[in-house]
Amino acid sequence: MARNDHEATVEVRLRVNGIDHELEVPPRYALSDVLRDRLRLTGLHTGCEQGVCGACMVLVDGEPTVSCLTLAVEAQGVEIHTVEHLTGPSSNPGRLERSFMECGAFQCGFCTPGFLVIGHHILRQAWRGDRAAIRECLSGNVCRCTGYEPIIDAIAAAAHDGEEP
Repeated sequence: MARNDHEATVEVRLRVNGIDHELEVPPRYALSDVLRDRLRLTGLHTGCEQGVCGACMVLVDGEPTVSCLTLAVEAQGVEIHTVEHLTGPSSNPGRLERSFMECGAFQCGFCTPGFLVIGHHILRQAWRGDRAAIRECLSGNVCRCTGYEPIIDAIAAAAHDGEEP
């Protein structure tokens, strides 16, 4: 994002992955832009920037939220968790990440962070639904490579083993 030196800015205070941040940003900046460009949390991806692909999914106060449609100024006073917080260190993947690897639930990987965020949300709800229910929960995320079945397999497998995601 190129910054126009004449553009007005506002101070925002964001709590992201348990860390407080104070930033000066133009009021029009989307949360996804601030997370990626200013905080360097590049695990979330921006795809459509219209809220329909789910690649920029984060948890806001525990609820899945598309960060490209959320202004950074709207995200003050809430707890934001990105895929970096949910998945932990890459050297020690959690059950959901292992399940994604075991089931081949990614190909190009662009959509994977958004699916992991929604998958973590599903598992944290102690959800044990069927494949149709998983499919419904994933309806806000787009994958152009896998055909969704391996993603559904991975979430179902992780849901049924009872281990922390």
